[in-house]
Amino acid sequence: MDLGLKGRVAVVTGPAKGMGAAVTTALAQEGCRLALTGRDVAAIEIVAADVRSRGAEAIVVRCDVTDDAQCAAVAAATASAFGGRIDILVNVAGGSGPIGKTGLETTTEEFDDIVTLNMTGCFNMISAVLPAMMAQRYGKIVNVGGTFGMRGRAGRLAYSASKWGLRGITKSFALEVGAHNINVNCVAPGMVDGPRFRDKVCKDMAKRLGITEEEAAQRHAADYALKRITNDTDIAQACLFLASDVSRQITGVDLPVDGGWAAL
Repeated sequence: MDLGLKGRVAVVTGPAKGMGAAVTTALAQEGCRLALTGRDVAAIEIVAADVRSRGAEAIVVRCDVTDDAQCAAVAAATASAFGGRIDILVNVAGGSGPIGKTGLETTTEEFDDIVTLNMTGCFNMISAVLPAMMAQRYGKIVNVGGTFGMRGRAGRLAYSASKWGLRGITKSFALEVGAHNINVNCVAPGMVDGPRFRDKVCKDMAKRLGITEEEAAQRHAADYALKRITNDTDIAQACLFLASDVSRQITGVDLPVDGGWAAL
């Protein structure tokens, strides 16, 4: 399906691996021109080289999204490289915070770190790209949240709080910039298969319950209506939908991509 994204300028945060790399590849396949940004430039360059080999245009800009000045520099570099336009922002960069700790066990530093990364980082990037989007009267902003921001989760208080907060950021910006023809939405992955899921989440459950890591993965899958774990491509396809004009009349939504858990 042609989503009409050819030539659109897209900024992707956290594109080095996992969901971010999948989103980058999906946008490149649709013909987007890409600005890829994050802290690990060497890892991002590998992804950039891959999409360039397939014919995509891509620049790499180093950025710590918790620093608003660096985010502003990303927006300036993107506009300079691509004729002043910024059409799409996909905020993938984020972290998981402490896993398996109760709220009482979570330290203030741990709480602050993940809230700053998952909330302030997205806020900074949105604030950086909005002037260009408002000037051109067009923009698509997709924040990657999480289903623990739609349903509470014991042992994940800091992460859950950050993703609940990101929903508020999404909805408030959607109301504020809708008159400028800018859509702001949130994709909420459930558990996404990959190193973080296998090495942290499954490993923690296996240790607590005295089961194998594969059994832990199967227990997570059993919680979902579709009885399977989300993968990176599932998230990328949802982001493509919300980054395109196919979803022109959708804004301020939380789209769970979790096989049926948060909304059921």
